[in-house]
Amino acid sequence: MQYLSTRGGDAGKSFEDVLLAGLAADGGLFVPAEWPCFSKGEWRSLQNHSWAGVAAMVMKPFVGDFLTGQELHALVEDAQETFSHAATTPLKQLDDTLFLLELFHGPTLAFKDVAMQILARMMDIALMRRGETVTIVGATSGDTGSAAIEAFRHSSRVRIFILHPHERVSPIQRRQMTTVDAPNVFNLAIEGDFDDCQALVKQMFNDAPFRNRMKLAGVNSINWGRILAQVIYYATSALALGAPDRSLCYVVPTGNFGDIFAGYVARQMGLPIDRLVVATNLNDILHRALTTGRYEVAEKVLPTSSPSMDIQVSSNFERLLFDAVERDAAALKGLMDQLAQSGGFTIPETAQAWMRQLFASGRASEEDVRETIRRVHEQTGEVVDPHTAVALHVAQAHIGHAHTVVSLATAHPAKFPDAVQAACGVSPALPPHMRHIMEAEEHFTVLPAELEAVEGFIASHVEG
Repeated sequence: MQYLSTRGGDAGKSFEDVLLAGLAADGGLFVPAEWPCFSKGEWRSLQNHSWAGVAAMVMKPFVGDFLTGQELHALVEDAQETFSHAATTPLKQLDDTLFLLELFHGPTLAFKDVAMQILARMMDIALMRRGETVTIVGATSGDTGSAAIEAFRHSSRVRIFILHPHERVSPIQRRQMTTVDAPNVFNLAIEGDFDDCQALVKQMFNDAPFRNRMKLAGVNSINWGRILAQVIYYATSALALGAPDRSLCYVVPTGNFGDIFAGYVARQMGLPIDRLVVATNLNDILHRALTTGRYEVAEKVLPTSSPSMDIQVSSNFERLLFDAVERDAAALKGLMDQLAQSGGFTIPETAQAWMRQLFASGRASEEDVRETIRRVHEQTGEVVDPHTAVALHVAQAHIGHAHTVVSLATAHPAKFPDAVQAACGVSPALPPHMRHIMEAEEHFTVLPAELEAVEGFIASHVEG
């Protein structure tokens, strides 16, 4: 399997290359040169496999000779040991046709753990083979940072710098990152919003001298390894619900488009996913893009009770757009240039039509989120976090349009206790292994949203 950049300037890369690079040198995102596809018979043969067995089979075509099937299976089993639920990513039925896919049983209580625990192990293997060390730089709107820090905190080959928007993540999300006292972990609180943090990371990767000197690597969802690992739970859940002989609709709360793009990959591999539904909060660039055909950044990011989705520039949408314009890298680059210059672009009509055959979208207001948390608790007894509530609100419009609707539960409600209690009167408790973070000392540095300041800090701690 070889990989190429969406912007045409980087091709012929191996899985190990893209795993360590993160962002392509031309500023694009890596995608496989072709999509592998399993037959219905091949999918049926996986129905009785373990979670790790399905994972290894799904990932193997993409990793090539980087790992054998046996090595991949062992790696996933090792990552599973960090999860508290025997099923790793269990399904919970809410009514006749609606299921919750619980993705928050990992060490930091968010769906990012699934991919990050696997990604960290893969990167350690690649670095050990090459005898190299890297500097990981990432931006987080809440969950990615804590998942990355937890996954890499014990690595001797990685220094990790995570940028988060100062005072714009929940206290628990912040403390999950800032209470980690490890010599290779650095938390940077940026005076701005998530898009400022993400823009700084992209600028650092596009600064070739700095990138090469620091040996930068990325673990945001721009890293193909993250996307690939997220395909696993689409496969395991679909098989558990009768795939490939039962069609499904997935509703995904999304900001950066990575989690739902993994669903697209699963469909490209032959799973019977009839519809992928983008669920957004008030920061609804994706909903607007899919309904109007205009991808345009709003004047500002609006703070909400679902901060991991408070994003205006959804980086992974570029991967879908690349396929939508029939992998015309020049056309894709032209659209990305328009975005950089004027803050938006119009999706070509043929690409719009192509997207709408598979994707739908919806939007949840803050009142919708509160009402959904209250209603779900009243009707089912389940307590859900605001991100999951966004998806469940949007899912209501799609129940009945497919045989089965799977709504992704992406975070534990205890990460957002104030919002949950205000909505349904229940104050969800943190699991015992995390309760210490509310008292532990924090470690972070506040910096302006300026490239020179951030690069200077990183360089001083890598080279100093």
